[in-house]
Amino acid sequence: MAASSYFLLAVSLALAASQAIASDPSPLQDFCVADKYSPVKVNGFVCKDPMAVNADDFFKAANLDKPRNTMGSKVGSNVTLINVMQLPGLNTLGISLARIDYAPLGENPPHTHPRATEILTVLEGTLYVGFVTSNPNKLFTKELNKGDVFVFPEGLIHFQFNPIHDKPAVALAALSSQNPGVITIANAVFGSKPPISDDVLAKAFQVGKGTIDWLQAQFWENNHY
Repeated sequence: MAASSYFLLAVSLALAASQAIASDPSPLQDFCVADKYSPVKVNGFVCKDPMAVNADDFFKAANLDKPRNTMGSKVGSNVTLINVMQLPGLNTLGISLARIDYAPLGENPPHTHPRATEILTVLEGTLYVGFVTSNPNKLFTKELNKGDVFVFPEGLIHFQFNPIHDKPAVALAALSSQNPGVITIANAVFGSKPPISDDVLAKAFQVGKGTIDWLQAQFWENNHY
């Protein structure tokens, strides 16, 4: 085989491998229920003995049909996430979901899921949603109504906002990882422990250090429960 053919084969295999590891790895058996009590540390969770697995490992009485409290949230939203930590049967299956409740004028603030694409379905109300691409940061937005669906690509900053002043909204999100992770942008930038240097942030945001110090002094709430 010519050297150029070997090169093309190597490139093809590399591309195929990169696609294969772009999300949670595929299971090599029917299931791998998470053993959250195992002392063994792996990327994910060790499999529970399959002979000890029962239907309850794949079940959770999550009450996702019940409204969540948004009144105590500064941002006016409440995210109820069902991932492998709540449902051990999700281990290695590459999926999780969340119910999101929005107060009138509430929002799920700009955030990103480092390990998952998200598909959002509006169950009740209206939502203004959007995401921002990597540099040069193009914004894509859409107003959604009951029954509408929108996709947020993996790793991109996105948000949802209820623009209605007198009606709540509810959405259900599916995510392509058993543990998608979430980084809320404002919390990460201004609420990290220990804090990022105000010299760094003042230069990055082109504002005075006093503004940064004020922002870092605020309570940055986690709306994920």
